[in-house]
Amino acid sequence: MNLIDSHAHIYLEQFNSDIDEVIGRAKDVGLEYILMPNIDDTSVEDMLELASRSEGYCLPMMGLHPCSVDKHFEKQLYKVEDWLKQESFIAIGEMGTDLYWDKTYWAQQQEAFKIQIGLAKEYSLPFVIHCRDSIDETIELISELNSPELTGVFHCFTGSVEQAKKITEMGFYLGIGGVSTFKNGGLEPVLKEIDLEFMVLETDSPYLAPVPYRGKRNEPAYTDLVAQRISDVREHSKEETALITTANARKLFNLN
Repeated sequence: MNLIDSHAHIYLEQFNSDIDEVIGRAKDVGLEYILMPNIDDTSVEDMLELASRSEGYCLPMMGLHPCSVDKHFEKQLYKVEDWLKQESFIAIGEMGTDLYWDKTYWAQQQEAFKIQIGLAKEYSLPFVIHCRDSIDETIELISELNSPELTGVFHCFTGSVEQAKKITEMGFYLGIGGVSTFKNGGLEPVLKEIDLEFMVLETDSPYLAPVPYRGKRNEPAYTDLVAQRISDVREHSKEETALITTANARKLFNLN
């Protein structure tokens, strides 16, 4: 059974002591790839070093996380563009919006969002969107910028069926992770009503570990638990969930 973790920050310090074991456990449960979104200029070198050492197993993205957007965001985005010219990346990400912690730089977040969508179009890459406490605002933003060649995923989707339908009707995917296993995660209606053809699996490691590891460090091997949860809710086999979501990730990130 093959799986893909479409979103994992395993280059962070939380994995410094046992990254080889973490990757080994991922392979043991059948993960084909671990996809790594960037955060900002401070994370690039560690991410690329791990990508190189993993020999094509851990694949990097390039982008600026909305929580790293401030009044100097344009300098950060110049660096993103420089990296895109120098190296090969599978997506523009992690990008997006965030109104959870601080609304100070909301205008800058929106501008950074628009610039990075432009980069996705320029480099013919999919995007990976973060939208914590800002799903409606992000749907509005992307609807204004959408075009037929644009592809991407709303990472860590935690919204409603109505929001999910708006996203999938535009042709984009939902990233389903550990929140789907939480008792009050609220994702059961989405998992039941939205077609599996619009879902990809993720962990967001080291964050948001699924039950029974909630509150502990997350890791890519737990993608298997997310697949099991989706299968339980939809009342079909884990093999079917794996087959379809892995095909989705391969298509979205051009992994064929």
